[in-house]
Amino acid sequence: MLVGLGKPDDAAVWRIDDHQALVVTVDFFTPVVDTPYEYGAIAASNALSDLYAMGAKPIFALNVAAMPATLPAAVVREIMRGGAEKVREAGAVIAGGHTVQDDEPKYGLVAIGLAQQERLITKNAVQLGDKLVLTKPLGSGVTTTALKNGKCSPEDEEQVIAWMSQLNSQAARIATDVGVVSGTDITGFGYLGHALELANASHVGFDFWLPAIPFLRGALDYAREGQFPGGSADNTRYFRDQVSFDSAIDDYSQMLLFDAQTSGGLLLAVSPSKLERFLELAAAAGQPAWVVGQAVDREGIYVHHHLPESPQSTREQNEGLIFIS
Repeated sequence: MLVGLGKPDDAAVWRIDDHQALVVTVDFFTPVVDTPYEYGAIAASNALSDLYAMGAKPIFALNVAAMPATLPAAVVREIMRGGAEKVREAGAVIAGGHTVQDDEPKYGLVAIGLAQQERLITKNAVQLGDKLVLTKPLGSGVTTTALKNGKCSPEDEEQVIAWMSQLNSQAARIATDVGVVSGTDITGFGYLGHALELANASHVGFDFWLPAIPFLRGALDYAREGQFPGGSADNTRYFRDQVSFDSAIDDYSQMLLFDAQTSGGLLLAVSPSKLERFLELAAAAGQPAWVVGQAVDREGIYVHHHLPESPQSTREQNEGLIFIS
């Protein structure tokens, strides 16, 4: 066992031989959107994300589902179809699974992948001076909560579904190609919660630049309306004492960084010598990537209100996103 309960990584890793390793994870949750197919696709993307965060390629998956007996079979089929087609997009297959009855729908995957041991991405290998690169915008928690409460615009619903359904496969491929060795994905613990796991495991601190961090259109408005899922408050209580904010950053912007995410992007620690190549490959592949911070010789996280320099991004245009200033 190369990675197990003793390390706070995104998946378990079992050594097969001198080169290959088996990477295994499980994740499932209740619906975050109203449409069954999209719910299945998002849940599958979220589960597969833990493999990508470790530098693994999915090979097969098992369905994990709990469904009400009163839920029409056609709805269950659409959930499963959404998951199966997303797994197929990842180059893997659904090989079985298990279901039980429950009052509220729950769906996800046991996801299994392969990785080269020398190309594993873990949380404990960030080096001082590494640049921190984010590959999806934040704000899915407040946006999907607004959707549940009937407060989300159709345009914002379409945007958040598209981002949550997007696999992290391309970002992971680029990361392993350039030799990134440390990173994680952004999900339920929120941006700052997962960043702290990465920083603490590597015994470094992080500086983040708020104006460089991308958010979904509407996210700040939904934050001001209080459309936060319950997990966001839990994240704030648990992680707040390890985070310091510039005094110019308002409470809503702070809370957005603790917002519980679903199927978020990768947060990767890229050495300065590899950053230009990473961004070049990302731009060529159409993979969004934003340089949002750096690793420093200090404990905890500090969020700056201003940029130390112009933010680097693979995209000149960030249509539909907002950047808080």
